[in-house]
This record gives sequence, structure tokens and C-alpha cells, in this order.
Amino acid sequence: MAMPAAHAEWTVDMLDALPDDGNRYELIDGVLFVTPAPSDVHQLVVGALYVRLREYLRPSTIARAFHSPADVRRPDRRRNRVQPDVFVVRLTDLKRPSYPFDLADLLLAAEVESPSDPAYDYQTKRELYLSSGVPEYWIVSPSARTFACWHAGRESAELLTSRLEWQPNGMTAPLVIDLAEFFDDALG
Repeated sequence: MAMPAAHAEWTVDMLDALPDDGNRYELIDGVLFVTPAPSDVHQLVVGALYVRLREYLRPSTIARAFHSPADVRRPDRRRNRVQPDVFVVRLTDLKRPSYPFDLADLLLAAEVESPSDPAYDYQTKRELYLSSGVPEYWIVSPSARTFACWHAGRESAELLTSRLEWQPNGMTAPLVIDLAEFFDDALG
């Protein structure tokens, strides 16, 4: 369960001093969120999504796919650090932006649903990503075998049950994922 930790104001320096205990530590506006190590199902879905995004984007000069652990921050870098499960970073002049990435560098952020605290993915992280300029946010539900897709500027998600299409600006063709095949491959 992603729980805010009891402390008045956390910083990235304080986060770096925490032990490497298998938990994921994320910081949003000085509030520390702690989630347990991901399950095997979570990791299988993350891997399957990352591979598809990587294969789709690799030949292009538009963007690159990443998976966590990898840091993404807001402009107040001292009080903000998150690790989206899978994300896409825009290339500028054929180069990746400096690391750690800024949320404004992302074209897409995707989280695999956390059964222990869905509100963290569906509310806290959704609001963070979309309010920080990330154009699209996906939540993948392995149990329901669905993708919930939010687009910046829209209040509600599109719930996809059979097929996903994604085409960032500059790509000549969309990425198409058959969801039944995706989940069978990831979890089979």
C-alpha cells in the first residue's frame, strides 16, 4: 500500500539516505510515499509493455522507452522524485534529456495497477502526471486485463478492453496492442 510517511517535509536527500530494503520510495511535493516491492505479475506486465514500446520507438528519432527504477522529477527537484513503471521520454535534437528526467520530458507515463492501494495510481499519480504536462497516462490492470487511458485536458479515462492504439506526434504509424494477446503473452 502506498502510504504517506509520517514526517513534516521530506527531501530527495533524505530519500537517498533511506536503506535499500526493496520498497519503492517516491516523493511528491515533500510527501513520501512507500510501496512494497512489486509482485511477479506486476513485473511481467511491466516487462511486456516496455518491450512493445521499445520496439515501436527504437527506430524513430522521436522518443525512447524506459522502465523503473528510473527517476523522474518536477521542477522543484529537491521535493519531488517519482518512478513510473514504464514511461516514454521525448528526444530533442536526437538526444535524451539530462537525467534525472523532468516530468515535462515525458510523452507517456504508465503504471501497473497496485492492488494494495489503487488510489495512489488512479488519483495521486494521475493528477501528478497530467498536471505536470505529461500528455497521456495509462493504468494497466492485470486482473481486469484492461488499460485505462487518460489524455491531458480530459477529465475521464477511456477504458480499453480489446485494443490500444497510441501514436505520438512525429510517428508515421500507431503502436497497436491487441490486449488479449498482450495479457496472454505477459502472464501466460
